[in-house]
Amino acid sequence: MDFYEDQEYTKNFEFSLWKKLIKIALGYKKAIAGLLGFTLLLVCSESAWPLFQRYAIDRFIENQDLSTIPMYIAFCVLAILAQTLAVYGFVRCAGRIETNMVRDVRKRGFTKLQELSFSYYDTTQVGWIMARMTTDAQKIGDVLSWGFLDLLWGTFYIATAVVIMFALNFKLALIVFATMPFMMVTSYFFQKKILKRWRESRRINSRITASYNEGINGAKTTKTLIRESRNLDEFKGLSSSMKRVSMKAIMMSALHFPVIMALSSVGFGAVVWAGGAEVMNTVITLGTFSAFMSYTFNMMDPIMQIASVLSEIQAAQASAERTMTLLETESDINDRPEVIEKYGDALNPKPENWPVITGDIEFKNVSFKYKTGEKVLENFNLKVKPGERIALVGETGSGKSTIVNLLCRFYEPTEGELLIDGVDYRERSQIWLQSSLGYVLQAPHLFSGTIMENIRYSNLEASDDEVIEAAKLVNAYDFVTRFEKGFDADVGEGGNRLSSGEKQLVSFARAVLGKSKIFVLDEATSSIDTETEQKIQKAIDKVLTGKTSFIVAHRLSTIRSCDRILVIDNGEIIESGNHRQLLRQRGHYYNLYTNQFKEEAEMKLLREA
Repeated sequence: MDFYEDQEYTKNFEFSLWKKLIKIALGYKKAIAGLLGFTLLLVCSESAWPLFQRYAIDRFIENQDLSTIPMYIAFCVLAILAQTLAVYGFVRCAGRIETNMVRDVRKRGFTKLQELSFSYYDTTQVGWIMARMTTDAQKIGDVLSWGFLDLLWGTFYIATAVVIMFALNFKLALIVFATMPFMMVTSYFFQKKILKRWRESRRINSRITASYNEGINGAKTTKTLIRESRNLDEFKGLSSSMKRVSMKAIMMSALHFPVIMALSSVGFGAVVWAGGAEVMNTVITLGTFSAFMSYTFNMMDPIMQIASVLSEIQAAQASAERTMTLLETESDINDRPEVIEKYGDALNPKPENWPVITGDIEFKNVSFKYKTGEKVLENFNLKVKPGERIALVGETGSGKSTIVNLLCRFYEPTEGELLIDGVDYRERSQIWLQSSLGYVLQAPHLFSGTIMENIRYSNLEASDDEVIEAAKLVNAYDFVTRFEKGFDADVGEGGNRLSSGEKQLVSFARAVLGKSKIFVLDEATSSIDTETEQKIQKAIDKVLTGKTSFIVAHRLSTIRSCDRILVIDNGEIIESGNHRQLLRQRGHYYNLYTNQFKEEAEMKLLREA
């Protein structure tokens, strides 16, 4: 369970939260102004009908005077045209607000996800993020467009009707509004209960989305471990919980409406009784009573609409809370304002101000621990000359990957300094460093598209010839040209149409094309066949010559030509030297190498047999 999924939201309606979202919506001032104008036009035209009715009854029926019928018809036609125009206008404006709002929330969320450091992804599930940017973003857009429209229309109509009703008969108006306090108290009670249910529903929905994501990504593992039935049972449990909680929220919402309607009907009944008596005593005319009854009856719909919108807002607040949690998450790694001013950031780089990296690197009394509290490095020191090729070997969990992740500034030291070309890299922007990095992972990620597009991903300005040259440098050209479409062959989702070795070569070509100053190969040969390993070894010898590089290796055969091999144990360098020097020492590296050599020789004999 990730950190954000554990976070509980217990506040009732929080205006400051919606104020932030409304601030985003205010970017569409024309649409909002149009929505206000068309809603007012609709309210004015709708509220005129009971007055038309009053006029018709008193003039045409009571007084038997038909002389003004042409004018009456003209006003009715005018009101119909105004209503038609108003409906067309507010639907268009509300639709524009909805689509823009959803787009902007998702855009801000995507931007935020680009800025956040690796530690965020260490503690947050993909499903949680996906739920925020899909269903939650849509829910917010719906409420701030159609919900706002209904709330606006209901409020305007009730306010207009109140003024007219008090003008028509003060006593009857007081009777109608005597039920209002009861309706407000009832609405508050239901909204509190509804919000609690929807919050729980959104939490479970995030877990369902995460379950989908893990189920799809881990489909092969599921089948090999015969976990289908167990996974289905777990998913049924989640979906049943979602159904149970959602039904409770729906039931509360469903009860909310009839209770409000019952209270409104009490007011309506009181008006019928008192108003009928007023007509019988000739205090008011039949037309006035009819108009009053129409306003009282018509007010039920906007009251119900407002109650419905308030319920929707309560449901949407659970979505808004989690979405704003994402949008307002602060990255653990941030450049200082003066650094951004000079060197730019990932979204607005200023490469003209970037110093050229030569590759002089120094870890100076570096200590590091993860947010979970696990300490990996303590007073770690290492000095690397420009162009030096460094290999890191050691047991799993010894700190090898942490060292290169600190170098790449995916994380920052909790203590000490990491100097690049003699300057603490926090004095430069993240984009300055990472634009000069070539990083090849153990399990490289390829994007949907062609081989050409995936190699070019590190340098979008590169020509086709430069892409092909990069592929040749890493010995990927031969396998690419065996495809019918060559470099235009589609790699499939995540590169699933290529073998592990082929994906690794494409990833290596991508790193080379980026014209990187510092290379990091993190277990790049651990999961590939011997033939591909030899190709990568030749590419390493050819491409990395003269470039500062760090190679985290499991297969020790790939690092024999490195300038220095560092044996890491519990975050400390316990041995250092080149391949021959370490073998002569007959220490930890010697044991690792000879054991691995024996295992590989035995496997070779078995394959030949």
